[in-house]
Amino acid sequence: MQIELRHLRYFLAVARSGHITRAAEALGIQQPPLSQQIKALEAQLGVQLLRRHPKGVELTEAGRLFQAEAERLVGDLAGMQERMRAFSQGIRGTLAVGFTSSAAAHAFTPHALRMCRGRHPDIQLVVSENNAAEITEAISAQRLHCGILRVPVAQPEGLRFDTLLEEPSVLAVPRDHRLARDAERRRTPVALRELQGETLVLARRPGAPGLYANLLAACARENVEVRVAAEVDRMMTNLNLVAAGVGISVVPASMQGTHGKAIVYRPLQRSAQLTAPLTLVYREDACVGPTLTFVNLVKAAAKAYPRPEAAAPRKTGRPRP
Repeated sequence: MQIELRHLRYFLAVARSGHITRAAEALGIQQPPLSQQIKALEAQLGVQLLRRHPKGVELTEAGRLFQAEAERLVGDLAGMQERMRAFSQGIRGTLAVGFTSSAAAHAFTPHALRMCRGRHPDIQLVVSENNAAEITEAISAQRLHCGILRVPVAQPEGLRFDTLLEEPSVLAVPRDHRLARDAERRRTPVALRELQGETLVLARRPGAPGLYANLLAACARENVEVRVAAEVDRMMTNLNLVAAGVGISVVPASMQGTHGKAIVYRPLQRSAQLTAPLTLVYREDACVGPTLTFVNLVKAAAKAYPRPEAAAPRKTGRPRP
């Protein structure tokens, strides 16, 4: 006979009641089959677990040891079932979230993480920073559950990309640059033609293809000639080089204030149409448990989040079937 969970429960019912007949009634079975199960269990273990007497049964020394082990095993199973139930309800488990430096600079990202921690304290958030390409790859390979980034660099099969928010991009120039010298002009939107002959520092295509490609395309439409002096992996590195005077750049408006003593930020004319989205990425086939909880929370928070231009979040990924 192989010991099964029901055998442990049968034995524990007898051990707790001290009487086979009463245990059988509590279990909803007949007394003879219960006695047979206990005897078979003793035979399987090779020890006597119960000592029979006229008023019922009492545990032997081996019975007391087996009771402790059985209580632990049954308790472990109950705990496992409860943990799995909490996971299926999306209120417990581990959630690995990746974000890009430019996404983290937007106030919405820490706002969403704080909401998740506050509402679901039993979800263990593990956060990491990387570029968009590596975050997308990690989600596709199931090393991350979801990510928050700007413009997707690729859209692998099975991944969902939902635009949460959009914001304008701004021009970042060194404080001693000609476009930063006039304090009054700093509030005036910059026309693309004013970038003629400028040296640009940009996040390379795998890091932020949208801003990179859109800026150069806009300059080409306006016959504005620019020179790319450096291409970097991350927006923060981008701004570090601007602060060092290597060139000028375009970044999401939420990154204003970085290197505030070395960089001046100016708005761009609307005709440039350079917007920076905030995008949530996750696997469609793994959107369960804490991942589903986080996805729903972030989407709801984005809809309620104040923005300069009200616009409902749109979907950029493949539609659900």
